[in-house]
Amino acid sequence: MAKEKVVLAYSGGLDTTVIIPWLKENYDYDVIAVCIDVGQGDDWNAIKSRALKTGASACYVVDARNEYIEEYVWPAVKANAVYEDEYLLGTSTARPLIGKILVEYARQEGAAAICHGATGKGNDQVRFELAIKAFAPDLKVIAAWRDEKWNMDSRDAEIKFLEDRGLEVPMKKDQSYSRDENIWHISHEGLELEKTENEPNYAHMLKNTVVPESAGDGEYVTIEWEKGIPVSLNGKKMSGLELMEKLNEIGGRNGVGLVDICENRCVGMKSRGVYETPGGSILYFAHRMMDHICLDRDTYHYKQQVSLRLGELIYDGKVFTPLYDALMAFVDKTQENVTGWTKVKLVKGQIRAAGSSSQFSLYNEDIASFTTGELYNHKDAQGFITLFGLPLKVRAMMEQKTGQGRAVASSKELKKRPTE
Repeated sequence: MAKEKVVLAYSGGLDTTVIIPWLKENYDYDVIAVCIDVGQGDDWNAIKSRALKTGASACYVVDARNEYIEEYVWPAVKANAVYEDEYLLGTSTARPLIGKILVEYARQEGAAAICHGATGKGNDQVRFELAIKAFAPDLKVIAAWRDEKWNMDSRDAEIKFLEDRGLEVPMKKDQSYSRDENIWHISHEGLELEKTENEPNYAHMLKNTVVPESAGDGEYVTIEWEKGIPVSLNGKKMSGLELMEKLNEIGGRNGVGLVDICENRCVGMKSRGVYETPGGSILYFAHRMMDHICLDRDTYHYKQQVSLRLGELIYDGKVFTPLYDALMAFVDKTQENVTGWTKVKLVKGQIRAAGSSSQFSLYNEDIASFTTGELYNHKDAQGFITLFGLPLKVRAMMEQKTGQGRAVASSKELKKRPTE
């Protein structure tokens, strides 16, 4: 009788390398490793070879970079979705796609289960499993770190597990930060970051970004947009993947996109991390510039509320939900006229606006200029203020009548104020 199959989300790192023999020993599964390339820049040939040597019966490497950018990153950019003011959702945007692809390969292989190596303390277990539930509620999910048969509680224990079996260890014992990397960002956790009192050791930590203080004199970047999506960089049309690779290079050498945040995980604890998002930070800044000139006041303000909620949904892995679809439909509507170009200047870790233009711009110089024009009569403001302030006036009249009026400084108190 053929063994049951399990599809493993395989990264080639320590956890998932351990999980292959662990699954075979504890569940007697036929393990199918699935590596999903969302821009990590890994040596996939070496990783595939490692999976097979460790006991996987097959290993697939899926190039999902374009799908990741076009179907998950661009919607977040259009929405200006940010989590807790600063985090640009680098890991969060990738996990639902990975979960979806795992289901696709589980169906193809006729697997009975899907396994992942996310820890029981993190967000990723939630994101993976919500995606799996959305597409395959019938499939069993094995979360190794939560499994009763998992008896390893540290990296040292995992390394010993592999050494005892004569298997390759894919990391050194003194390897530093816990990292997650894709085409959008790279995150760092652990070491000095586990104490909030410590300043990050950027010189030792950073991989894609220079320390801002050591960046050059800066440079300009011009991005062209079509319906909220970036399509051109410095006058050259590019695919999403090409554009992201180039922006990461430009942003990295100028030290932009560094975030040090102690965020609220969806599982309830706080976690400190440092994120490098050089290209993404440029896109978010430049896209807001487009929204500023193309969206009317009511739409922009309401979109800010939608952006906040979408940031939470993406962070929590709730991408395949009716609410996410509905809010993104609103965002797509707001982006119909977000077409034009934005120019920014990058200077030692900072991003500054340097001009923007759109045929759909709602900025009208004849109205906005300090020079009086035909489209705006200053005297019209008098009636507007009278009506706009009418509730305040009515309430103040009532408070004066009932002795509840707001206090202002007395003559004696005014004399105490310094004057010239």
